[in-house]
Amino acid sequence: MRLKNKVALITGGGTGIGRACAELFAREGAGVVVAGRRREPLEEVSGAITAVGGRCLAQPCDVSQAAEVERLLARVLGEFGGLNVVVNSAGLWRAGTAEETSEADWDALMRVNLKGVFLVSRMAIPVLRRAGGGSIINISSILGLVGMKRRVAYAASKGGVTLLTKAMALDHGPDKIRVNCICPGIVETDMIRGILSQSADPEAERQRRVEQLAVGRIGQPEDVAHLALYLASDESAWLTGAAIPLDAGFTAA
Repeated sequence: MRLKNKVALITGGGTGIGRACAELFAREGAGVVVAGRRREPLEEVSGAITAVGGRCLAQPCDVSQAAEVERLLARVLGEFGGLNVVVNSAGLWRAGTAEETSEADWDALMRVNLKGVFLVSRMAIPVLRRAGGGSIINISSILGLVGMKRRVAYAASKGGVTLLTKAMALDHGPDKIRVNCICPGIVETDMIRGILSQSADPEAERQRRVEQLAVGRIGQPEDVAHLALYLASDESAWLTGAAIPLDAGFTAA
């Protein structure tokens, strides 16, 4: 029970990495709030957690809208009375060079991937401070560390998340608020399945991606959740401002 008596807010909590974090955190004793744009997957996660004795609340929220984030934090406080951990996992993906990327797609990625992290963190920090500190875990990407062809807007948004993480860690260390980010490589999520499906030969593209990884397999959402659990727990009390690649060795070359 590494998160016993803690409360965790997880955006993008209805699917993929966010859902895996929610389920693992609940098993480790946390009360969990899952937030996202679509109510149905959020309620599915909440139902699955409560069915096995966990505590989980589902709250629809567009993290790019300040008023909705404010309502989200009010709901967290109303239901649980406090907050100790935030996982910013909500995100969008688009491919394209600078020429191929529309202004609308650029703005959409910046609103959700970067502004959303900023808004949730900004409103959570006073709550974490009142609790005596806490942990903010941002889900960035290896493309927040290195570039890749036809990923202009996505890489720019995730690079922003990486440096936002470092800046917040320096600002709020005195408040005992630790801020770190996980930079996953290719993970088996709906987003990645969608990317692969756009290839002329999805299975060949999947195999090509696997061959780039030292471990020899695509990641699972649970791989990311276990690192997030460490960052959420008191075991990582001396770790802040880190951008941790979790990519089966992809960026080691």
